Amino acid sequence: MLTAAALAASGLTALTSAARAADADLARNGGFESALDGWTCTAGTTVTSPVHSGTAALKATPAGADNARCAQTVSVKPDSQYTLSGYVRGTYVYLGASGTGTTDVSTWAQSAPDWQQLTTTFRTGPSTTKVTIYTHGWYGTGAYHADDISLTGPGGETGQPPAAPGGLKAGSVTSSSVALSWSPVPGATGYAVYRDGTKVSSVTGTSTTVTGLTPSTAYSFQVTAVNNAGESARSATVTATTAQRPDDGGGSSDLPAHALVGYLHASFANGSGYTRMADVPDSWDVIDLAFGEPTSVTSGDIRFERCPVAECPNVESDAEFKAAIKAKQAAGKKVLISIGGQNGQVQLTTAAARDKFVSSVSAIIDEYGLDGLDIDFEGHSLSLNADDTDFKNPKTPVIVNLISAVKTLKAKYGEDFVLTMAPETFFVQLGYQYYGTGKWGGQDPRAGAYLPVIHALRDDLTLLHVQDYNSGSIMGLDNQYHSMGGADFHIAMTDMLLTGFPVAGDANNVFPPLRPDQVAIGMPASTQAGNGHVSPAEVTKALNCLTKKTDCGSYATHGTWPALRGLMTWSINWDRYSNWEFQKNFDAYFG
Repeated sequence: MLTAAALAASGLTALTSAARAADADLARNGGFESALDGWTCTAGTTVTSPVHSGTAALKATPAGADNARCAQTVSVKPDSQYTLSGYVRGTYVYLGASGTGTTDVSTWAQSAPDWQQLTTTFRTGPSTTKVTIYTHGWYGTGAYHADDISLTGPGGETGQPPAAPGGLKAGSVTSSSVALSWSPVPGATGYAVYRDGTKVSSVTGTSTTVTGLTPSTAYSFQVTAVNNAGESARSATVTATTAQRPDDGGGSSDLPAHALVGYLHASFANGSGYTRMADVPDSWDVIDLAFGEPTSVTSGDIRFERCPVAECPNVESDAEFKAAIKAKQAAGKKVLISIGGQNGQVQLTTAAARDKFVSSVSAIIDEYGLDGLDIDFEGHSLSLNADDTDFKNPKTPVIVNLISAVKTLKAKYGEDFVLTMAPETFFVQLGYQYYGTGKWGGQDPRAGAYLPVIHALRDDLTLLHVQDYNSGSIMGLDNQYHSMGGADFHIAMTDMLLTGFPVAGDANNVFPPLRPDQVAIGMPASTQAGNGHVSPAEVTKALNCLTKKTDCGSYATHGTWPALRGLMTWSINWDRYSNWEFQKNFDAYFG
């Protein structure tokens, strides 16, 4: 065995225990377990699948002239050796280091269908104290993934975290955004912005605009300063209240501040009798024609057939029906075609079915001069493939094609196109506990399957009115099960939509809240209309709790939403059958 002296004499360097101890992993949050903390990305997010290890990984998607670069700056020692490594998936994925003071390095994988390790080494220059490590994709290619990025070598001098920023103030305020600015902090390399105690963004300058806010809502903001040594204490708090919507609270598509939505049995009688369009009372602000149905489950070819005379003896002619629609629209009402229903299973499994859906729905809208579309997919229309685990990035064809089809319709008809959805609780709120088949398989693939559709279309969505009826017990945000039959169920289910919730219990994968003007509560109009009917007194309790925080019972809501849009009911026909009980209660409550 060679002695240390012999090693030195032979020109070899002994790796002492002290030297080994000096080499550490200097990359901050290299496994992306803390979202993008420590990283600056042009087009990146974290996902829970696929991951190389742990519970999260980076997903970044190049677009246009952006190669989706994610980088961080690390303190190093001059004239020292470093090893950079990480695991990647995708096509043309790069890992590298710049600012080394010698030769900047990078390595890449041309094609990595599964996790592949990339490794490169470099030596810092005689005066180098910081290097930037990064990963990126290539222009025009698909998304890439990265995980477990490490930089090993001797740590540099990190110094102290900066002081807390001062001078935080709110500038211009809109219905959905607040502009913030603050004084610069010496030694800070960036700043973190907090809204109501939760970090919402990281910036390099001393100003930012926080977006995605709810109209007429008070928010508190704080800022911290960041450098390689860490994060400062938080600044003093500044508060700001967002403005009303530009239409003074009316909301999307010229709806009144509080709207009543009802389904009209236009193609069948269903025991409640046929109600002519002209006989629908003015209380109903949105009238959904039930239903457009496909020629086959997977055709995408939607047809709307009016109720035959044999079933509906008092049915009006097509000309009278169209004239009545125009009269309703002239009075400010919206008339939509509702696709699906209990018997109308729709599965857009192919691009051809998607395109046929767009053309056939357009034909119905154009023929009757309608204002938009209601998506009432039930049963087995929507389900998730086993590998589809991220509601923000769906890949199941029936989901992706539906989103694409609706976006195409929205683009065709413009900003005034009214889009509503009426999913069952199984497809939405159940997603708090279960999403698709689950990590271990065996769950119902339909669980939470509407969440990716709602999320992808939330900027286009006029109203979501979940069917709070014909439902099993659902766990609320209080982790208690809630059942139909009283105000409590409606309060808990609606609170979930307005507060947001972690999907399948994953705190790193939160379904964001909808605006209150996008939400209506779905209820049956009578005991004959569906399971879960509640009395007008219970409806009033639910509205009082959600809009005024009174009559809340045992469930504690996470906010108060006076801008809650209103109510939806199945159906106008059944309400008429019950002497307009539902409509009268709505009119009495909202005046």
